[in-house]
Amino acid sequence: MTQSVKLVSKDRQLYDYTPKNRQSIEVPKGKPFKSRIAYSAAHVVCDPLASNDPLSDGQIDWETTMAYRHYLWSLGLSVAEAMDTAQRGMGLNWQTAKELIRRSITEARTVGGQVASGVGTDQLQPGPSVTLDDVEKAYLEQANFVEGEGGRIILMASRALAVCAKGPEDYERVYRTVLSNVSEPVILHWLGDMFDPALKGYWGSEGVERAMDACLRIIEDNEAKVDGIKISLLDDQKEIEMRRRLPASVKMYTGDDFNYPSLIKGDEQGYSHALLGIFDAIAPAAAAAMHALDAGDMKQYDALLEKTVPLSRHIFQKPTFSYKTGVVFLAYLNGHQSHFRMIGGSESARSIQHLSDLFVMADEASLLADPDLAVERMKTTLAQAGIR
Repeated sequence: MTQSVKLVSKDRQLYDYTPKNRQSIEVPKGKPFKSRIAYSAAHVVCDPLASNDPLSDGQIDWETTMAYRHYLWSLGLSVAEAMDTAQRGMGLNWQTAKELIRRSITEARTVGGQVASGVGTDQLQPGPSVTLDDVEKAYLEQANFVEGEGGRIILMASRALAVCAKGPEDYERVYRTVLSNVSEPVILHWLGDMFDPALKGYWGSEGVERAMDACLRIIEDNEAKVDGIKISLLDDQKEIEMRRRLPASVKMYTGDDFNYPSLIKGDEQGYSHALLGIFDAIAPAAAAAMHALDAGDMKQYDALLEKTVPLSRHIFQKPTFSYKTGVVFLAYLNGHQSHFRMIGGSESARSIQHLSDLFVMADEASLLADPDLAVERMKTTLAQAGIR
């Protein structure tokens, strides 16, 4: 029988909780998804024994980080590498991201896994001296690196471009330059300022409608070089609106960690593929749901994902950019890494009450693979907060 653990309630009281769900989610092995493309934006595991400053020079535990990617590939999920889930630009710099991308592409080849890698401009320090030429050169440096490694590109939003662009025409110029120089179609990424406040006003407007118009012009003008676009605005109606306005050849990849089940399921006019940070945390449920969708079993699809939504909304609650803490904590609870330490000390970005609620919600979604192990690790985390 699973032992109980003392958790912290919203009114700061302690209460006993015993995990109730002992049946793990089964995922069919060796069957690729047919009806949707599903990327999991994967987190990185820091090296807790490295003798360095974790705030300015975070080191990665390469063996455990690659093992987690193999776990995702074993479930049939594709990996979106070196994105914000991997603390890109929030602890993970370009030099380390290059090594992460190189290793991930190499490992993917050994198992036939799919990986697409983030390309940005984070080797530039945003500021008044940065020009559009600088942004283009930075994008192309990273794009050339990824394609040189034989990888696919996810063209991430640029903080430097957000600072130096004067209006939509500057975004059109930069994206035209970059897209004309890539070999294969890329996935664009529209990341809302709830994920990164430095991207406020991206595409040249703080209004979503005008920003969408500018983004769509870029896609239409460069259609042959755009595989799709991932939008992370946490607004399902805006995603549906844009999805319906995309050229027929361009895919929508949902980045909506609040409304992903309905967006992936779609409607009579279309659907979204997935490129989600939450798919790192709910990988078994996500993979099993994709198989259910392939089989046309909407009841099973709904059952698998409906209980993950409260968990996802909890993990991605404001401040949204701290969601990485919950993703890594769940990986720790499930034994994918031996510690709950993060680059830049980000394990402290969520409260012990937040982590207590996450534990319960993960159990309710059948996402604690080994409840006994999860209880022991939850107790260790609680003990660090003086709770025994």
